[in-house]
Amino acid sequence: MKQPIFTGTGVALITPFRRSQETVDFTKLEALIEKIVTSGVDYIVALGTTSEAATMTESERSAVQEFIVETVGGRVPIMLGLGGNNTLSLTDTLARTNFEGISGLLSVTPYYNKPNQRGLMAHYRSVAEASPVPVVMYNVPGRTGVNLSAETTLALAAECPNIIGIKEASGNMQQVMEILRQRPAGFRVISGDDSLTFPMMALGADGVISVMANALPQEMSQMVHFALKGDYKRALLLHNRMLPLMNAIFDEGNPTGIKALLEADGAISNILRLPLVKASKQLSNKLATLYNEFKN
Repeated sequence: MKQPIFTGTGVALITPFRRSQETVDFTKLEALIEKIVTSGVDYIVALGTTSEAATMTESERSAVQEFIVETVGGRVPIMLGLGGNNTLSLTDTLARTNFEGISGLLSVTPYYNKPNQRGLMAHYRSVAEASPVPVVMYNVPGRTGVNLSAETTLALAAECPNIIGIKEASGNMQQVMEILRQRPAGFRVISGDDSLTFPMMALGADGVISVMANALPQEMSQMVHFALKGDYKRALLLHNRMLPLMNAIFDEGNPTGIKALLEADGAISNILRLPLVKASKQLSNKLATLYNEFKN
């Protein structure tokens, strides 16, 4: 039976840049998308945090979105990353955004302002009303400085039919368990941490939006699909095999590690936009060694 949309393995897609003038390398992006789509993933996340969308111009973001939609060609659903800390500006942007070929919205909690839980409730109500596609909330307090509590998450899940899930990257397993215990039917709980995907799925989560799957789409998909089927023994074997790499790619932040790993695999040129910088030589060597060990 076909899984509900945004169940399974989603890939937080990186953006390859060219060495000359740091422009988007659409040739490398196309090759990466083809590898990912044909490796058994369930959906792609376009223009999320891992894509470095924050350092792209509006025209670049539009071009990348259009290119991803065209290249995927409907083979898997696409979730579009679009959030902000100015609710009115965000809802205006949603009204101007082309959602052709887009199946869902991933919207991060407002950052920097540090709203309280009532403010977060009001923000996501506005986003849910403005979005023409289903909304998945994104809780990542390590980046935003604010945590979307289990109570607020559950209240929004119950109140807003257009909010269909949450990408949980708080690292707080007590909070994750509380959401899973009380969520309404059909509300997706998606891991936002590669290394916590297996334990979260053992508790009942619906999958992952994965950084690691840029480099290991087949293996991440297999692990997640084993877990969805209740085959935790085989899922755990894959989890343990990938765990050293899953941890190491975040040693110096994201997408610093995954881009270094993809360069080691020959998939992209390792270019990031300031204020992000390339991985240190020490981390690059560590990732290359771990990747060789994993493949062999």
